[in-house]
Amino acid sequence: MKKIAYIAAIIFLSTSWACDDALGTKYNDTFGDEYTWTLPDVALGTLMNAYNSIPSLPNSYGNDLLDVATDNALTGTRSSSLYRFVQGGLNPTSNALGNWSLAYDQFQYIHTFMENGLGSNIKYNLSDSVRDKKIRDRSRGEAYFLRAWWGMELLKVFGGVTEDGQALGYPIITKFITEEDREEINKKTRNTYEECVLQIIADCDSAFKYLPLAYTGGDVDLGTTQEGRASGKAALALQSRAALYGASPGYQPAGSFALSTDSLQKKWERVVHLSERAITMGNLGAYTALKENMYVGNSVQQTTHAEFLFRKWSNNRTLENQNFPPLFFGQGRTNPSQNLVDAYPAKNGYPISDVRSGYNSQNPYVNRDDRFELTLFYNGKIFNSERPLEIYTQGTAKGRDAAGYDYNNTITGYYLKKFLSPIKEMLYDPSTLSAKNDYHQYPLLRRAEVYYNLAEALSELAGASGTVSGSSRTAYSIIRDIRTKNGITSTAYLDEIAAESDKEKFLLFILNERRLEFAFENERFFDLRRRMMPLNESIRGISAEKEGTGFIYTEFVAEQRSMTENYQYMPLPYVETLKNPNLIQNKGW
Repeated sequence: MKKIAYIAAIIFLSTSWACDDALGTKYNDTFGDEYTWTLPDVALGTLMNAYNSIPSLPNSYGNDLLDVATDNALTGTRSSSLYRFVQGGLNPTSNALGNWSLAYDQFQYIHTFMENGLGSNIKYNLSDSVRDKKIRDRSRGEAYFLRAWWGMELLKVFGGVTEDGQALGYPIITKFITEEDREEINKKTRNTYEECVLQIIADCDSAFKYLPLAYTGGDVDLGTTQEGRASGKAALALQSRAALYGASPGYQPAGSFALSTDSLQKKWERVVHLSERAITMGNLGAYTALKENMYVGNSVQQTTHAEFLFRKWSNNRTLENQNFPPLFFGQGRTNPSQNLVDAYPAKNGYPISDVRSGYNSQNPYVNRDDRFELTLFYNGKIFNSERPLEIYTQGTAKGRDAAGYDYNNTITGYYLKKFLSPIKEMLYDPSTLSAKNDYHQYPLLRRAEVYYNLAEALSELAGASGTVSGSSRTAYSIIRDIRTKNGITSTAYLDEIAAESDKEKFLLFILNERRLEFAFENERFFDLRRRMMPLNESIRGISAEKEGTGFIYTEFVAEQRSMTENYQYMPLPYVETLKNPNLIQNKGW
């Protein structure tokens, strides 16, 4: 069966990467099979689509960040697909996270490249055999990485446990599907969750074999001009992620399919092994605290910080349009929650619920973890060097940024800061009567994630301070380093809970740190489910009443959620189960 019809479907694509990105590829003609696979640009274009379908910004869920479907935030846009999701709107025919067809389309692009774009019939550099091999090897490695990436995306959304206790993932496909293959494919069952994890790990191994560890130096094919492509570091980090999900309690078989304790321990040991491998073989270096100038601003243009192992970048004002406060010409769409605010410790490391933290509920935003200031805007915080935000009332009068002054103003009392440009005239410059763009990097795999994965696995196996074969680190030492680099001035509280030898308490402590680290990076949603943590927590906000030179702060419930127990796992798309009755649905659907 000729594959040219499928290739023709991508001819129209222009990239979602910036126009001068190394991965940009455009097409303007169609060719027969015998000619197509002699054209390097067209052949590589089939692979590029699997890159281009990865979102360039974190607001890829109907213009929302996925955190608005967690206890971290709510969306101020009531027509949002994620608002309907949290209000009970999830079902097999309507899923705001549905990526089934998208992922399998990418497998098609990847496989047609793997089967046709790596043969002797095509030369990626006619005059230089060394360069030809570099491009060929790099592209082979990218294909394996992208197959692993899209497999992981499917696993995150649709992996789950069935009514009879099977832990299942997605049907693994490792070849281009022709029309003649359709009948066979539509009878295929879901592979087990573990089989999917192993496939992703194996693909990452293959990717690592062919990819450069990082894109550095002046080499035209493997140097800094190719930043943004998959790398060896990214492949190792993705392995660590797959292993973590594979060991997480939400994805272990139950009932007659249940694992032995020994088997589960081996899964956590695999997380340790692959995370340590990513750190050492990947030459990752030490954890670095996230800073604003690492992901937004002109300095990020085509310059990737070592913290970002795989990222997309763009030059626009999309996030600002959606999330700046309305009086700064934005829509105030993402409203961080008081739930998230309360999760940040005081500078001395104690949670604000502990009297030793020195927390004052009527002066709540002083002396907090550095990540607090990086992540959100609150009442009185100066917005982009312009003026303090007025998220308060005074009698019947409302501050300019408070709920009710503008219909788009925050519901919870907070605005999003993370990922947004610090340019105050971003959406309207009165001197030019125009708007501006700014450069953004959206990290998809971070160095920090590998350390958090390792800490979680070490804690599962050996508690806070125990060691595990293959690692000289402890969960305690990793978390201590992270907190210190985020401005925590004392280890006293950390020492205290580590000394209690309460494994579950220390695990919850790590998960809270992970929550703060990856806030608004679309990780919390999946972390809640893989750890089987509460999903239906009410979203709290804060109101401020101005009184003299100070404020009286009062908490309130800003949004109730209607996510029932079956939200633990996502339903397979109804249309797919109609086409293929062998696809066993997840529990609850």
